[in-house]
Amino acid sequence: MDENKPMNNLPKPNKDLNSKRTDYLEWHDFFMATAFLAAKRSKDPVSQVGAVIVNKERKIVGTGYNGMPIGCSDDEFPWSKSSDPLKSKHLYVCHAEMNAVLNKNSADVKNCTIYVGLFPCNECAKIIIQSGIREVIYLSDKHAHKKETVAAKRMFEAVGIKYWQYKPENQRIVIDFSEIDWNNQRQVPYTPIKEILENNIDTSRKVPLTLDT
Repeated sequence: MDENKPMNNLPKPNKDLNSKRTDYLEWHDFFMATAFLAAKRSKDPVSQVGAVIVNKERKIVGTGYNGMPIGCSDDEFPWSKSSDPLKSKHLYVCHAEMNAVLNKNSADVKNCTIYVGLFPCNECAKIIIQSGIREVIYLSDKHAHKKETVAAKRMFEAVGIKYWQYKPENQRIVIDFSEIDWNNQRQVPYTPIKEILENNIDTSRKVPLTLDT
């Protein structure tokens, strides 16, 4: 029996299954990616923004994304921009930062860090300040020229909140649900008894086997 025989006739995985992985996500990558994953819940057709709040122990204590207030139908309230303020989404949508603070699963978010896809507006900056968050890590600053962003930065600087732009080394992080299936991977040498168990071989014929011990 070939000890290197791959299980279920599949090719042997091209990676070391007996050593610590080296291609795991770093903390900043993990938290920003989580914010982007939360953003996938947003119904906004233009901007999908997510936010994640992390404490000093690197535990997530709050997540949020931009969306309508609880009880306000996503199908009845506007998602467009309009010259009529009452028909524009801006008067109704709760931003990701607000929802992350309100969705917290801890007593408070003092001294925490918030990861967010887009630099906070002035209204979210007020909430961040009032909640006690001390650091803002953002990906995009595409609205840097707008007065709301300028005001937000002015307030952060006034109260000593650190903010800086996250620069990912990789532009894409892929979530592959099939990776959880380890049936085609193994960590110990292949043996005849494994072939019996994996392929349901009939052993009633009393064929002698040499078993590895």
